[in-house]
Amino acid sequence: MGRYVMDMASKKIKIEGSGEGSEPKKESKREKKQALARMTAGTLSAHTFRLTVGALERALLAEYPAADAEEWDRTGLLVGDPAAQVRAVAVALDPTVAAIDAAAEAGANVLVTHHPAFLTPPTSFKPAASVAQNPGAGVYRAIERGVALMNFHTALDVSARAQRMLPGMLGLSLRGVVEPLAGCAEKGYGQLCAVADERLTLGQLAARCTSVFGRAPRVWGDFDRPVSRVVTCTGSAGPTGKLALANHADVLVAGEVKYHDALDLSQAGMAVIDLGHDTSELPFCRVLAASVRDAGVPDELVMVVGQQDNWAYPEAVRV
Repeated sequence: MGRYVMDMASKKIKIEGSGEGSEPKKESKREKKQALARMTAGTLSAHTFRLTVGALERALLAEYPAADAEEWDRTGLLVGDPAAQVRAVAVALDPTVAAIDAAAEAGANVLVTHHPAFLTPPTSFKPAASVAQNPGAGVYRAIERGVALMNFHTALDVSARAQRMLPGMLGLSLRGVVEPLAGCAEKGYGQLCAVADERLTLGQLAARCTSVFGRAPRVWGDFDRPVSRVVTCTGSAGPTGKLALANHADVLVAGEVKYHDALDLSQAGMAVIDLGHDTSELPFCRVLAASVRDAGVPDELVMVVGQQDNWAYPEAVRV
């Protein structure tokens, strides 16, 4: 028994899984009416939804308010018509030209990302493969392909869902937020965590990071050192490192730590695990996808654009 799916190329409904290589049989008018009736009363109609781009933005802003974001940041819909109906939604870490194309080719007319398409407004809008070639390349392509762009950057960083992400992935027990937002202890930057296994060492925690994220982090510290208090942080650590030190953390696990900051922290007695900026934030795609589904977009109309293969880690080669 096949299932009805949308062929995005032809914009027609076809039956999938009804047998490989078999010729489609001709249907009588009565059979066509019966099939249409089944579609109207069955699975396809259950997935029919009406949601505007503006309504989707409002639903996401309710969870990731612009008021929670940094003053310099941009939050919400940056490109697109709020009155347009959502057809499907793609999610990505970065709104690159390639990600916009991938969204459009998959039938999505909305791309929700963590990072914004721009912070400083572009000075020109021209077709290009990257904003390195023209600052408005992403905006140009989004308008050209009919893809709305909205992002939730630092508002997502400080959200309650974000606080649970890294601790949950690494099997750590969340104890609190290192730098909470004013008036909300559940939101903020950095997560203070406890280790359930009292025998966990820095090397074992680093190995756990390798297993979870699929790539080895940079580690500054003695691998045999016991670890009991950990501070996790997505993206750039910034001032979170010193706050971790003030909270007597044994190790800071962050997406990105500047060399001199890592040097100072290590000299003060704290170890550092540097995951890589994008490595630490790619899981935000799953968080955003869940929020999009919570806003009413059916699961089969939400896709994630893979951006996990930007970096390569060749094995050491003797020359």
